[in-house]
Amino acid sequence: MTQKSYTTWNEYLRANFGQKIFKVPIDAGFDCPNRDGTVASGGCTFCSVSGSGDMIVAPEQPIPVQFEKEVEFLHKKWKGVKKYIVYFQNFTNTHAPVEVLRERFEQAVSMPDVVGINIGTRPDCLPPETIDYLAELNERMTVWVELGLQTTYQETSDLINRAHDYQTYLDAVKNLRARGILVCTHLINGLPGETKEMMIENVRRTVEDSDIQGIKLHLLHLMRNTRMQRDYHEGRLQLLSQEEYVDIICDQLEIIPKDIVIHRLTGDAPRDSLIGPMWSLKKWEVLNAIDSEMERRGSVQGCKIRR
Repeated sequence: MTQKSYTTWNEYLRANFGQKIFKVPIDAGFDCPNRDGTVASGGCTFCSVSGSGDMIVAPEQPIPVQFEKEVEFLHKKWKGVKKYIVYFQNFTNTHAPVEVLRERFEQAVSMPDVVGINIGTRPDCLPPETIDYLAELNERMTVWVELGLQTTYQETSDLINRAHDYQTYLDAVKNLRARGILVCTHLINGLPGETKEMMIENVRRTVEDSDIQGIKLHLLHLMRNTRMQRDYHEGRLQLLSQEEYVDIICDQLEIIPKDIVIHRLTGDAPRDSLIGPMWSLKKWEVLNAIDSEMERRGSVQGCKIRR
């Protein structure tokens, strides 16, 4: 039994592997089709020049060296962990020919005591030959594909220059699930123009329309040197307060089926690059506030699902 009111990533790992598992982030040097001109240029307006890899210890090093340095860093905080899941995190990690994916992924999954792989990517970068390779990997270890959706609203998607539509996401999930691959969907709370009701609807649509096994709920971090800075300075973007964010997250948890793993409820951002919200730097305070609000409500994950 968990002490949380929702199904956590750590709970899932202990249930499936019988022990704590480190998730080891890796930057494999992939680009993004939304940056290199394949589908668009400039990237999503919230994305920094370093993508989502700001917290990776040694992103310029070869993959085996990155792995060793990350494990060494993690062991300074937690002792006794002996198994690892490799997380290909930065930019779009299936945006390359399958031969390139195989060469880079195999370097990581062949490291000692690796029991799984998580692959961050976009829904429009999963051609059949890539899914074939992921299915092959899935026979050897646990494979999660983490799909950046961010919003289900086309007007928001266009505004943030996402450069793919909702149907592309639905098709990607369907194709992955047909091969038995686990899917975790990423959504961002606080995107320009989205109300609380829209953020809750993003979650409802996602869990009702697609066969996903995990979800990541992110707070929008406004970073320096992003195109979204202009929206903020010109008054088109209002950053959420901690109280607003906690309220939205709890409403979202109440409509997520309890068998869907909650991979994340907030995120990390480097202090020197973050414009706001600055309260997000106190991650454990945010998580504790979510727990307290769920307890105050008497709520648990999935308690308000429509029947």
